[in-house]
Amino acid sequence: MGMMQEFREFAIKGNVIDLAVGVIIGGAFGKIVDSVVSDLIMPVVGLVFGKLDFSNLFLVLGSVPTGTAMTLDALRKAGVPVLAYGNFITVAVNFLILAFIIFLMIKQINRLKRSAPPAPAPATPEDIVLLREIRDSLARNTP
Repeated sequence: MGMMQEFREFAIKGNVIDLAVGVIIGGAFGKIVDSVVSDLIMPVVGLVFGKLDFSNLFLVLGSVPTGTAMTLDALRKAGVPVLAYGNFITVAVNFLILAFIIFLMIKQINRLKRSAPPAPAPATPEDIVLLREIRDSLARNTP
């Protein structure tokens, strides 16, 4: 069996395809969560905390060359070491929101599983029923 054939068999297995679909959907879902956080939640949080823009919160760790604007992008372009904790706050909020959304989804799925009626027991095959009747008949007729 050649290596290409082995790879083909591996790649078309259901688990690999399911994983690929999950990664693609997860990436798209991550973009939606990023948008929800940056476009909807962070402006409200910034309003509550005095109109702060968390993405521009940083701490300068080195010397700033003269003439460099005190913005995160300008400092990074100038090569100044910067601790950009505002970006970390944004990413942490993204994670918390994503984890909460996944928690709600799993909770709903589990609730739906619990509320689904149990499947009826499969009918006993006819040969088993016949064998049980023979067994019971023999037990009644045995002294």
